[in-house]
Amino acid sequence: MGLYDTARLFGFEVESSDNLRFIPLAVRFNLDRFGLRISLEQWQMLPYDDRVLLARFPIDDEAGLEKNFDLALAEMLKTYANAVPEQVERDTDPVWAHADAVPETVIRQSSLCGVSSPSLSKWVELERFQRYALAKLSRNTDKANHDFLPAMREFGLTE
Repeated sequence: MGLYDTARLFGFEVESSDNLRFIPLAVRFNLDRFGLRISLEQWQMLPYDDRVLLARFPIDDEAGLEKNFDLALAEMLKTYANAVPEQVERDTDPVWAHADAVPETVIRQSSLCGVSSPSLSKWVELERFQRYALAKLSRNTDKANHDFLPAMREFGLTE
């Protein structure tokens, strides 16, 4: 599978990403997949067109993603931030990859946002990338994430 025609953004991200000032979930997904981490400051050092390019990379594991994402990111960071992506341990069994249970963090984040958590039947119907997004947005269980409720609405999980 080749690159998407445009940056892969959820509707709720278009406003909150502030014209790709913040790292979109598609890029975060690939960072997690390759076991890489970059800072927001490093992301913002990249030219806008390079940020768009990184957001166009596929998000399907089954698509046989070419190793170009990590190579492109490394080259961009070297060129524009004089840095390299930090290597981190990959989660080989992430909670979002399982459709058989709604993650506890998603349930807690739903409560913090004042909405019901997704039912198991709704969780199963979500695309893997949607489950990833909700799991990623629910990491902090101490306060409500400003994008979590818009994501729930976009995915048809709440009014």
